[in-house]
Amino acid sequence: MKLLDGIKLSNEIKIDIKRQVQALKKHDITPGLAVIIVGDDTASMTYVNMKSKACDTVGIYSIVHKMPANINEQKIIDTINMMNNNDNIDGILVQLPLPNNIDESKVIQAINPQKDVDGFHPFNIGSISLKLDGFIPATPYGVIKLLKQYKIELKGKNVCIVGASNIVGKPLMSLFLNEYATVQICHIYTKNLKQHTLNADILCVAVGKINLITSDMIKEDVIVVDIGINKNEQGKLVGDVDFDDVSKKCEYISPVPGGVGPMTIAMLLDNTIKSAKKRKKDE
Repeated sequence: MKLLDGIKLSNEIKIDIKRQVQALKKHDITPGLAVIIVGDDTASMTYVNMKSKACDTVGIYSIVHKMPANINEQKIIDTINMMNNNDNIDGILVQLPLPNNIDESKVIQAINPQKDVDGFHPFNIGSISLKLDGFIPATPYGVIKLLKQYKIELKGKNVCIVGASNIVGKPLMSLFLNEYATVQICHIYTKNLKQHTLNADILCVAVGKINLITSDMIKEDVIVVDIGINKNEQGKLVGDVDFDDVSKKCEYISPVPGGVGPMTIAMLLDNTIKSAKKRKKDE
């Protein structure tokens, strides 16, 4: 068993991004990322702080707009429009989930697709499906980048994705299809999950359920990408895969923490740089 080390690769990516930021600054362009967070969800605040810290590390200007949970939806959209028109902001992201009183889809669609560095706008999701240039959602982007770093062949492989969310499962499916893999995607209504996971050469799990995948559900030498993030009864961060059990049987596995999580932030920074380079080209 070998670990898919997201920390090591993300650090290498950040070093390269820092170099690119320095090059852009020579042209009087400082890449800028704006984040909107609504409410005081602890996990969301943790993610936002991690993103801000990563921006500081590579030299990207970042600003966080913190809003109360009871804020009017239009005020969020007005803030987004303000940032859409701010030439110093290259990337805009809204930290999810949003409170129930806010229309998540409406808010995301308010973001200029050219600044949608989270890759959640329908324009960018559609671009992935059609293999057009756009922003790839950071977590799926990180998964593919991590697999390629370890020279894992994707073409022709049987891939099973457990979790069909709009921000991970569905775009990840499109990315694997673009690599000519054969993809099955499973969800809460899938019958006999084990039947599907046993057929996988590459198994990706993004559900949010501790120990959902056990060793009897995988074949020998499978590649497992654990995208889930949970806290167990001891307060320890764990994924959706029973790591101790499954790791004895697989060829590669991503740990939690230290696998896909660091890659998500690195790919967000990468998307921001991509947007800033477009600004340079347009000037």
